[in-house]
Amino acid sequence: MRPLAFLLMAGTIFAANDPDKEDWIQLFNGKNLEGWTPKIKGYPLGENFAKTFRVENGVMKVSYDGYTDYAQKFGHIFHKDKFSYYRLVVEYRFTGEQAPKGPGWAIRNSGAMLHCQDPKTMHVDQDFPISIEAQFLGGLSDGKTRSTLNLCTPGTHVVRDGKLFTPHCVTSVSRTYDGDQWVRVEMEVLGSSVIRHKIDGKTVLAYELPQVGGGSSSPRGPGAPPDGTILSEGYISLQSESHPIEFRKVELLDLEGCLDPKASNYKKYFVKAKPGSCRYQ
Repeated sequence: MRPLAFLLMAGTIFAANDPDKEDWIQLFNGKNLEGWTPKIKGYPLGENFAKTFRVENGVMKVSYDGYTDYAQKFGHIFHKDKFSYYRLVVEYRFTGEQAPKGPGWAIRNSGAMLHCQDPKTMHVDQDFPISIEAQFLGGLSDGKTRSTLNLCTPGTHVVRDGKLFTPHCVTSVSRTYDGDQWVRVEMEVLGSSVIRHKIDGKTVLAYELPQVGGGSSSPRGPGAPPDGTILSEGYISLQSESHPIEFRKVELLDLEGCLDPKASNYKKYFVKAKPGSCRYQ
């Protein structure tokens, strides 16, 4: 007979697997930038100019108190691991005033970059990684609609409604989030097949077949993937785009794993098999 909570095997106690329990990975630990590496335009990978990215009071902050001129120093902070099939949850809020001389379009503007190129392949002066951007926008408290969780495509294209979609950005159907309120968003990424942007469980934007192509990502380093490459996996990064923003949660549910119900690490939510991942106790 097998106990509900634990298995006893060869004198060792193992926690019994619960196929329904979701094992979320905390990409941001709430303490420091462990596992994350900044890349700011004009600076080598790993140099955190003016402490743009920092952790204070349990949140990851993008701050510009060390800037006298933003000077197009577009930045990103990359997580160390690469993913393909996953759900990514981010809780963010915009705060304060934009960095000096930041571009007008970047007021209350940031984002999570999905399927990013390896940051080691970026040119030192590259502005945006080749990636798919789940764009975060804050309302301007002017009574006008300004959706969040939009799509922008630095160095990429996607397919929508069966056709190649080449405009740089498209808005979602989300509502407007004014002020400094916390916003919780989710990106469901299924390799190259489909990516969905969700808020409160509702899909506000969806698209397929992300691929390399187009502009808005330059100059490119020699190791960048060539145009036409289908993006089925990549790194995740968060933006520094001239307006202060805070992230209090960045967590991921990996949807790749063991699909054998007889294995001790099988999960019902896995949608893609990960070779060699099954364990049997």
